[in-house]
Amino acid sequence: MKVYISSYRDHWVSPYTILEKVFFWREIDYDEPKIEKWAERLRPLCEGLKNFLDRIHPGIIYVKIDRWDTWSMDATLAHIILPMLKQLHAEKHGAPNVDDEDVPEELRSTSAPPKENIWETDANHFKRWDWVMEEMIWSFEHKLKDTDLDDIDIWEADGVRAQNGFRLFGKYFQSLWD
Repeated sequence: MKVYISSYRDHWVSPYTILEKVFFWREIDYDEPKIEKWAERLRPLCEGLKNFLDRIHPGIIYVKIDRWDTWSMDATLAHIILPMLKQLHAEKHGAPNVDDEDVPEELRSTSAPPKENIWETDANHFKRWDWVMEEMIWSFEHKLKDTDLDDIDIWEADGVRAQNGFRLFGKYFQSLWD
């Protein structure tokens, strides 16, 4: 298996960024009619520049899968997923909503102190995501240990915990971003 993914490339230059450079001696008001008018005039130029740069410097995604990579695909993917989960856990900048039924009783929103405002997150919001991340990491770590999880009785504590971590990985797959 060979995988190469270039860094994220964003070639967008905002018309307002250009206007800030042009009017460097003052702070611009984005709602000012003159600024809005010039921003609309510059927008096609900015879109053309983005399209041009996307063509001459595109993002690169190269994946080559060999026949043997799918022999034990779960273990192969675990080698890739585990370090990514660990990095995301260490460097995360937010947390998605985690369902109360996925965490222990003491981390549920019903166990948190009352919120002052309805739009705020409860005191356990980030703790729930940390717990879910740690369960996923635990499962993938144990997948890669010498003892294959397939040999663990699913009803034993470790087997149940591992299956739950993989279930959480699937459930919150689209929340794995930073």
